[in-house]
Amino acid sequence: MPKQRRMHLVAYLLAGPTAHHHGAWRHPEADLAVFTPQWHEHIARVLEAGKFDSLFFADILGLYDLYGGSFASILRCGGQMGLLDPMPLLAMMARVTSHIGLGATLSSTFFAPYHLARTLGTLDLLSGGRVAWNVVASHGHLEAQNFGAEQLPPRESRYDYADEVVEAVCRLWESWDADALVLDKQRGMYADPDKVHYVNYQGRWIRTRGPLTVPRSPQGRPVIMQAGSSPRGRDFAARWGELVFTLQHSKADMLAFYRDVKARVVAQGRQTEECVILPSVDPIIGETDAIARERQAFVNELVQTEAGMAQMSGHIGVDLSRFPPDQPLADMQLEAGSRGSLDVVLQGTQAQGLTLGEAARRFATSELCPQIVGSPGHVADQLQELFEAEACDGFILTPTLMPGMYEQFCRAVVPELQRRGLFRSAYSGTTLRGHLRD
Repeated sequence: MPKQRRMHLVAYLLAGPTAHHHGAWRHPEADLAVFTPQWHEHIARVLEAGKFDSLFFADILGLYDLYGGSFASILRCGGQMGLLDPMPLLAMMARVTSHIGLGATLSSTFFAPYHLARTLGTLDLLSGGRVAWNVVASHGHLEAQNFGAEQLPPRESRYDYADEVVEAVCRLWESWDADALVLDKQRGMYADPDKVHYVNYQGRWIRTRGPLTVPRSPQGRPVIMQAGSSPRGRDFAARWGELVFTLQHSKADMLAFYRDVKARVVAQGRQTEECVILPSVDPIIGETDAIARERQAFVNELVQTEAGMAQMSGHIGVDLSRFPPDQPLADMQLEAGSRGSLDVVLQGTQAQGLTLGEAARRFATSELCPQIVGSPGHVADQLQELFEAEACDGFILTPTLMPGMYEQFCRAVVPELQRRGLFRSAYSGTTLRGHLRD
């Protein structure tokens, strides 16, 4: 009999006040101790007890400052910020867990391949093969300016450059054979030099000699994670991605994305199961559906219009402070490219007669990924329906209340998914790549 298909679950984290919901940090029960090791260690333990495939940190290499020409609104309102470097946090989380995957977002534009390979390879080896690299080409000129450039490379060449970076990093990870480390005290052989190799990679932009200093981990090399949405980004994901994170607004959008990327994976000569596609969802859980809807209304009311306007400005590349929040969205006059970006960001809301401020608050509640609301059984129903329709291979969960949403999901929804045979009851292996192929 064919093996039953089971969903994958990955937790979205951001080392700042918020994830996708830009008001949740204001909730009376929100734990704001993000600057303590204990906060991160607790979340890792909770998610591993819930048998999640992985957690991962998104990251932003600067403070959004397009809105009003300042970062004041983002800081004042507790907007989306990556305040801490993910790598030390993941090292702490690795120490208190033994199975769950550990994902880091690192830019292919700003970090050298040798640095990427060594840093990620070290954590992968020390964690027993549990690391994922979320490859981003970066999208904000503010990040470029923090790294000494005036602006990012042209959009059309950014993924070409990223291709070379990933090629070089993978070659470096492969510069040690799996059995190169000998550790034979009697023969006096620490490592077999015949099984460690120069790389001598040379592309259009990237050169690295190698070999890497880090031996291979139990999973061979870190898992490649990606979140490309443009046609070129989807091609990049189809070539490299083992775990693809996507933000889609509806079931129809999820289905279309899933079919498109899986077809691109096949066109790259890969098997469809080699690429796990996970859309983002934002669960809000209550003892009953009615209680869950009340919780949704309460937390969504905590979003400030200013936070939404500032965040949306960063996403579409337009300073929205020059428009009044009560202006109807349909009446906004933007240059063609920016207008198109706004429509993409607000996909599914254009026909609702919203003002700019209303649209901004709507965007800031979950960045328009679906809020899955209901009792534990009803939340499980909604996830099951999307999964069995093959709109996804599972989900990336984005939190509202932290860490309460993850605690509640693992305590109430995970057992329901397990009872239905949709999710693992125990880890069958110890590496992240193993979890993704389980």
